[in-house]
Amino acid sequence: MGKVSIGLRGWRFDEAAVFDEEGEFKPREEIPKPDRQRLSRLAILVNAPCNACWLIHGEAERQNCEVAEVVYGEPGHEVVVCADHEADFLYWFREEGGSAYAGDEELQRAFHEWFAEGERPPEGYGGMEHVDTAPFEELPDPTVPDAEERAIDPPEEGKRIDLREFGREYPKGE
Repeated sequence: MGKVSIGLRGWRFDEAAVFDEEGEFKPREEIPKPDRQRLSRLAILVNAPCNACWLIHGEAERQNCEVAEVVYGEPGHEVVVCADHEADFLYWFREEGGSAYAGDEELQRAFHEWFAEGERPPEGYGGMEHVDTAPFEELPDPTVPDAEERAIDPPEEGKRIDLREFGREYPKGE
């Protein structure tokens, strides 16, 4: 088994840590705590607005924001971006010193400041190629952790996210 992204690209999970031999999500208590926390956070982030779009449009025009497709950083301090703004994040991270914030709680704040100041990559800067190898319909039935297990920001009361609605990807070259 390899590494997979669930729901959003970016965070990768060791398949053996989260899925059983039949490809179904393991029971919550069998999933390592860091993976449980990320899965819980993903249940919140899958419908979140792109951070860059939100910085452009603001809360008042949130309806104009694209939905995030990619997540970078650590739960609670992550940056979520749409496909159009992924190159902005990657440029900042690779070329503008953002890598100094890898694993740091300041990653989100530092990217937001850089982007809000009007910084952007040069014209034609490429992002990252992604390869989808498993269609959404083949996703296993997940068991979303209970609210007590959620490390950060539980979703709205009574609202559950079905992770089967989102893709599972196998990154190339790992």
